[in-house]
Amino acid sequence: MRPRVRRPTIRRAVIYLPNGFTLFNLFCGIYSIVLSARLNFGKAALFVFLGGVADALDGRVARATGSGSRMGEELDSLVDAISFGFAPAMIMYFAVLNTENWQWLFVFFYTAGAVLRLARFNVEQAGRAKTYFHGLPSPAAGLTLATYYWFSQTPLYNAAIILFTDNKTLSELPWHTMLPGLMGLLAVLMVSNVPYSAVPTIGWRSLRQLAASFVLLVAVVGAFFRPRQFFFPALLAYVLYGALKWLVLGLIGSRSEPEEIYFRLEPDEELAAAPIPPSPLRRTPALGVSPTVVVESDGISPAKRRRRRRRRGDNRRGDRPGPGQPNEHAPRSEQLDRPRRHTPIRPQRLSPRADEPSGAANPPLLPPPVTPPKDESE
Repeated sequence: MRPRVRRPTIRRAVIYLPNGFTLFNLFCGIYSIVLSARLNFGKAALFVFLGGVADALDGRVARATGSGSRMGEELDSLVDAISFGFAPAMIMYFAVLNTENWQWLFVFFYTAGAVLRLARFNVEQAGRAKTYFHGLPSPAAGLTLATYYWFSQTPLYNAAIILFTDNKTLSELPWHTMLPGLMGLLAVLMVSNVPYSAVPTIGWRSLRQLAASFVLLVAVVGAFFRPRQFFFPALLAYVLYGALKWLVLGLIGSRSEPEEIYFRLEPDEELAAAPIPPSPLRRTPALGVSPTVVVESDGISPAKRRRRRRRRGDNRRGDRPGPGQPNEHAPRSEQLDRPRRHTPIRPQRLSPRADEPSGAANPPLLPPPVTPPKDESE
């Protein structure tokens, strides 16, 4: 008979699944750096994009299966620093920047901005419900740099004419000068206070959900049919829209406080994310809340008063025994002293009279004489 092999439980596999997506993201980031060093920028951008897909899935899988942990959050941030910080910067370094002078400092500035942004995210927003990110998300910044090479190899890049110019195309712009400035701008936006919209809830119950559904539909269509021509303009529009919106709101004086922006929820999400109020009968305080001790005018707290009632046996209101009834809540010592059943009292033995001798025996009891029946015939 073969020995029974113990299979891993499903719970263990579910816990490992989000971390598997995160480690695949790490693999994509490292391999993208290797491909950039080999001057294969098209595949390098592809692996950064695949890392972004894995990064979007690991958090959702963890929340769906309830297997999220603090370790997973820290691991995700460390991997994002490589996949969306260092790897896109290396693509720019080998493809656009001058490797012979000081332009390698842009790699440092951009990577430092990504690391600082991820560290702040772990402290402020990791594991919390949010509709806005505090600063530009590092995946959006990394994909913006990585997909530039895709866009530069399309006919749109070489044939699109810029408005208000003398038939000047996009390929004729000074990209070797603009892209280092774009790297510096992305680094500043990642550590800034500019709010960027998170992925909203799709649906049709509100105007925000309808807009989110439309944007998601356009993104899916563009990703499937024109990925090389779609991603870089769309991501660049996302970056500029958040910055310009924040600037305009600041100029007109309608900018909200950070606490009112980064942690604001939608109406149907507020009810789901709202904490459950404690029950009035709950004796243990909630996690993270220190218990409050109420002291009455006589200087005795309600808890101490209840303990005294338990000792006396009258802690239950409305359940006190009536006269002649046993008290089930009385102390144990009182229950032991009280007889549990009625025992008949034995009659006391009569002592002998003083005039009788102590050794005299009592006369035996004789049965009463039997009277014969009378004869009625006489």
